[in-house]
Amino acid sequence: MPIDPRAFTLHARIAASFSRQGMMRHLGAELRRVEPGVVEIWLPYSDKVTQQQEGFHGGAIGAVADIAGGYAGLTVAPEGMEVVTAEYKINFLGSCRGGALRAIGRVVKPGKRLIVTTAEVAHVDETGQEGPCALMQQTLVPVPQTY
Repeated sequence: MPIDPRAFTLHARIAASFSRQGMMRHLGAELRRVEPGVVEIWLPYSDKVTQQQEGFHGGAIGAVADIAGGYAGLTVAPEGMEVVTAEYKINFLGSCRGGALRAIGRVVKPGKRLIVTTAEVAHVDETGQEGPCALMQQTLVPVPQTY
């Protein structure tokens, strides 16, 4: 099956922007999937993402949700634009330790001035068992790319 050049270009655009994310590099996050309106990011458990009781820190959970939703939004933004988060609301659904977090961002409503997304964050333990971790809704604003 031939590779769709549009999908390759979209993935390259998102990957190039993602590689500029110092925080995501520091935390060890991985870009796993890019499709129009959908982005999946994994965040492995490490001492960089924990709180005092050794579970994933809410800030790390919020960060990976924000990034997944943001990059889902970027997939529908015009070329030459980036997106910034205007706001997000997150519900933490469970305490998670070990394994990894899988955040899947999805565009709910694309727009020229605002893009609304959601992200579901699941905890995947060492055996592959999944459970809900967090749910986020986000508003993005497209802005000109400056790099």
